[in-house]
Amino acid sequence: MATFSIALSGLTAASSALDITSNNIANANTTGFKSSQAEFGDVFSSSAVNLNTSTAGEGVQLISSAQQFTQGDIATTSSPLDMAISGNGFFTLNSPSGYVYSRNGEFQEDQNGNVTTATGQFLQVYPPLATGGFNTGALQNLNLNTAQSAPNATTTGDVTLNLPSNATVPTAAPFDPTNPDTYTQSTSTTVYDSLGNSYPATFYFSQTATPGTWNVDMTVNGTQVGGTQTLTFSSAGVLTTPANGNLAFGGYTPADGAAAMNMSFNFSNTTQYGTQFGVSAITQNGYTTGQLSTVSVNTTGVVSAVYTNGRSTDLGQLAIANFPNPQGLQQLSDTNWAQTFSSGTVVQGTAGSAGFGTVQSGALENSNVDLTTELVNMITEQRAFQANAQVITTADQMSQTVIGIATNG
Repeated sequence: MATFSIALSGLTAASSALDITSNNIANANTTGFKSSQAEFGDVFSSSAVNLNTSTAGEGVQLISSAQQFTQGDIATTSSPLDMAISGNGFFTLNSPSGYVYSRNGEFQEDQNGNVTTATGQFLQVYPPLATGGFNTGALQNLNLNTAQSAPNATTTGDVTLNLPSNATVPTAAPFDPTNPDTYTQSTSTTVYDSLGNSYPATFYFSQTATPGTWNVDMTVNGTQVGGTQTLTFSSAGVLTTPANGNLAFGGYTPADGAAAMNMSFNFSNTTQYGTQFGVSAITQNGYTTGQLSTVSVNTTGVVSAVYTNGRSTDLGQLAIANFPNPQGLQQLSDTNWAQTFSSGTVVQGTAGSAGFGTVQSGALENSNVDLTTELVNMITEQRAFQANAQVITTADQMSQTVIGIATNG
C-alpha cells in the first residue's frame, strides 16, 4: 500500500520540522543567531503527471530550511569591542578556511593585539590611508595599536586674556621673574618638549610708561626665553601691534636631551579693557606620551584608539559584507556563514552607506528566535507526527483485515 510510504514521508517531514524547531530553541540565547523555518512541498509521481491522471500523491518532502534574517534585539554591554549591526550586513572574518561572515559581534583582543572572535577568527577592516580616509579595496586584521602615542613638542599656541587699562608701571626694573615688583601681571600654562616631558611656562605682562603699551616676557621652567616682546592696544582696547598678533620667543633647550623648543604664541584675541586682569584661555599644540586608554567605534564602523594624552588614531573601518540572497548562505558553526553560488557574490561596503546597516559599539544583537512561536510550532509538529503515525497504524489494521479475509476464504 502506498499509504505506508506516504505516511512515512509525513513522519520524516514532521521529524525534520521538529529538528529545525529544536535547533531554534536551543539557540534562543546565541548572540547573532538567525532562526530557520521548514519549507515543505508535496510529492507526485512523474508518471501520474505525464498521464494526466488523478492521484492522491506520494507524500511530502522537506524543500529547504529557510533562514530568517530578521533583526534581533540590541542589548547594551560594557565592552567597546562588543558590536552590533542594526540593519543589513555581516562582519567580515578571516578564518583558516578563508573569509566567513557573522552577525555575532562578541570580539576580544588576543596576545598580539588582534581583534578576534572567541574561536580565533580575525575581524577585518579597511586600512587607514596616510592622506586620510580608508582603502576600501583592501582588507586587514584589526589590530589595536597598544604602543604609546608619540609626544609632540609645543611650537605654537594662542593666548586670550584681558589686561587692565588702569594698570600702573612696575615700581622696579629691570624685569626679574623672581621679583613681583618688576611686572604687573602673570599667568602660566604647560608646554612639552619633543620627548613628551612637561614644563611650566609663564607669561609676564608689564605696563610701560606709554599708555596702551605692554612688555611681555616668558619663562620656561624658570628660565627666561627670548627677549622682551611688546603688545600695543588702540584707544578702543584692541590689539594693534603686532599686526598678526604673534610673539616669537627664543629657544629653550631641555636638560633631558630633547630638541630645542622654539615657540610662537598668538595674542590676537587679547584686549585691554576695564580694570581687571582675566585669562579666558591659553592653548598650545604640544602633548605628552600617551598610553592606550580605550577603543571607540562610531556608527560608520571607524575604529579609533584613544590615548591618555587625549589623542586618538584611526585603526581602520569595519568591512561590512552583504549578499544578493542572504538565505543562500551556507550555515557554519559558531554563528558563521559562508558564501555560496546561491547567495551570490559578496558585496563589501561600509556601515551606514546605501544597503548597509549601522554599527553600535558596546552592544550585541540577540538571537531573533521567538520562543512563543517555536513552542507553538513544536506542538503542531508533534500532532502532525502523531497523525501520520496513526495513518500507519490504520493502514496496518486494514492490511491485516485483508490478509485475514484472504486466509479465511
